[in-house]
Amino acid sequence: MNEKNISVQTLRRLPVYLHYLNSIKGTRKNISATAISGAFGLNDVQVRKDLGAVSGSGRPKTGYVVEELIEQIQAYLGCGTETQAVLVGAGNLGKALLSYGGFADYGLKIVAAFDADPKLCGTLVAWRPVLPMQDLGPFCRSNKIRLGIIAVPVAAAQPVCNELISYGVKAVWNFAPTILRVPETVIAENENLASSLAILSRHLQNSLAGNNGEE
Repeated sequence: MNEKNISVQTLRRLPVYLHYLNSIKGTRKNISATAISGAFGLNDVQVRKDLGAVSGSGRPKTGYVVEELIEQIQAYLGCGTETQAVLVGAGNLGKALLSYGGFADYGLKIVAAFDADPKLCGTLVAWRPVLPMQDLGPFCRSNKIRLGIIAVPVAAAQPVCNELISYGVKAVWNFAPTILRVPETVIAENENLASSLAILSRHLQNSLAGNNGEE
């Protein structure tokens, strides 16, 4: 296992492999890196390198034992260790995140949401309470929250991020369409849905423009 050289790209692919392995574990005992790469149209050398970062159990001809590989990837990703998080912003996007049950598969548990809208405070979303912003600091400190999820408008994203960091949060998952500034001791992962949509839309426009002469 060569953990120190693992890349962000590999980390992004590992959950995809894990989901696939869980889907086939009842139908086969062993699987090769070539078979996994074929399922996703990836280069088998890349898949073998990715798996080598978290597992040393691959064997020539027989490949990996599916159940063992699942356990190794889960252990590396921390799936067996619950990480409690808070979510700031209980609007439509925030409610969707609170209602998504798949986070539990990766050890993430959103324990509470916070919002500045008094109409939302005191309500429950997917059995999680929505609390006022003035309770964010005391809640984070008393529950030792280290992960904060941001689903607020752009103008509020950086101030909310700064606030979370001041309360001891060490990792921020940002869904606002902006890039957050954080200290070196804090990691921020920006999920910019608008950027992804722009890339898809531009590709679609180019594709349709290229096909105009063929129709």
